[in-house]
Amino acid sequence: MYWLLQNRLMERRICQNRLVKKDGHCNIEFGNVDYHKRFVFFVDFWTTVVETRWRYVLFHYVVSFAGSWFIFGLVWYWIGKSNGDLLEQNPSKNHTPCVNNVYGLTTAFLYSLETQTTIGYGLRAISGVCPGSVALLIIQTLLGTILNCFTCGVILAKISLPKKRGKTISFSQMAVICPKNNNLCLQIQVANMRKSLLIGSQIYGKLLRTTITPNGETIILDQVNIDLAVDAGKDNLFFICPLTLYHVIDKSSPLYEMTEDTLHQQDFELVVFLDGVSESTSIFLHVRTSYIPQEIKWGYSFLPVVSRTKEGKYCVDFSNFSKMVPVATPHCAQCLHNKEIHQDRNNHHGAKTGIDNHGFEVIDILDSGYHTTI
Repeated sequence: MYWLLQNRLMERRICQNRLVKKDGHCNIEFGNVDYHKRFVFFVDFWTTVVETRWRYVLFHYVVSFAGSWFIFGLVWYWIGKSNGDLLEQNPSKNHTPCVNNVYGLTTAFLYSLETQTTIGYGLRAISGVCPGSVALLIIQTLLGTILNCFTCGVILAKISLPKKRGKTISFSQMAVICPKNNNLCLQIQVANMRKSLLIGSQIYGKLLRTTITPNGETIILDQVNIDLAVDAGKDNLFFICPLTLYHVIDKSSPLYEMTEDTLHQQDFELVVFLDGVSESTSIFLHVRTSYIPQEIKWGYSFLPVVSRTKEGKYCVDFSNFSKMVPVATPHCAQCLHNKEIHQDRNNHHGAKTGIDNHGFEVIDILDSGYHTTI
């Protein structure tokens, strides 16, 4: 129980320290904003409303429609009272009301609802005797149409937000470091959960860390570019099945000085971005996630997720997505680089390998330069 609580507190502390959460939300707060500058959010009113949470949008939806029905119902009630149409005013049998069958506050509210929603049950209708009722009918119809268009536009815009499509783009929970093509590489898996393609997909990364300049200036969240690619490149990805992104850890990489022992002691955050256009809706989407040193496994590789069935079909096994297996990996990128240099030097100078002679027999070693007997 104690270890479970401790791990939970550690995960919460890590989540608070990172800038970009695993789901892509930015963990940042704005403080000491000038009060007058907050009005710029009302200038860009449409973006402010679209970015509002769903519960507030639905609340304003109910309040705006119910409030407009009630307000116009009060106006219809006032018109009927001014004309003597109410039952409490005891109108004569030959009396012509402004609106037929509107004789109280409840019926006025129902007529307001029927007018704005264009239901028209047929029981209540304007008579045309009162000019004010005709003008109010036109005003309520116009305002109701504007309110309907605005509300439907907000709901449609929120439903079709690019980040909703981005929910079907999944990144691996962990990143791994292992050899690839005679290089030490950082690898990340990304999968498209839909069969529809992403057109013009691009992948790139940023390394966020705190650096100190030679002048002693501390730069918080200093951004360093991280080149991410697949075997076919990094632009216009054919994103039909899960891909393994990799970053070559060479001398130009900011991860070159890190080793297996010092990796988890580092303080940085790797943010990975994926841009593309949805094939079915032509909506541009932007997906991001982040990895901290504790989420990078040294000496591991991802399991393959794409296979081919006996019928010749390609199958994606998402049960292996993000699963890792240990592989032989150098202690650091410099170790791999120095080992290759050492091997190249041996090959260049013609280094000779020994000959097994367990029984210490007398054998001849023939060479182009000399002849030796052991």
